[in-house]
Amino acid sequence: MKFLYFILAGVLGGVLAGMGMGGGTLTLPLLVLVMGVGQLTAQYANLIAFLPSGTAALFLHVKNGLVKKDNLFYLLLPAFVTCSVSSVFATQIQGDLLKKLFGGFLCIIAIFSLVMKVFTPKNKSKQK
Repeated sequence: MKFLYFILAGVLGGVLAGMGMGGGTLTLPLLVLVMGVGQLTAQYANLIAFLPSGTAALFLHVKNGLVKKDNLFYLLLPAFVTCSVSSVFATQIQGDLLKKLFGGFLCIIAIFSLVMKVFTPKNKSKQK
């Protein structure tokens, strides 16, 4: 029966990933806090789940002309290096510290999102 909770977590994470919001933002806390999975194991599972969803999303965005290819190399190279270094870092620290760092990261993202929502002027279209 527990496998149904894992399926539900995957579906919820997939919905967020499909919307471009990052499925791990929901999947990781669900796995760790609700289902008792270790932080590192949850991160591995999230990375594995990201491969097909990220590939599908990239394919659709390229197909719809939403990917600007001009400076793509300058984005991908530092992202790849940072991801590799961060992965090694994550395997070297304890799960409790990793939980706290990820929780802090989520709080920063939430605050940033709130600030952007409050202080970004709304685009008012003129009525005819």
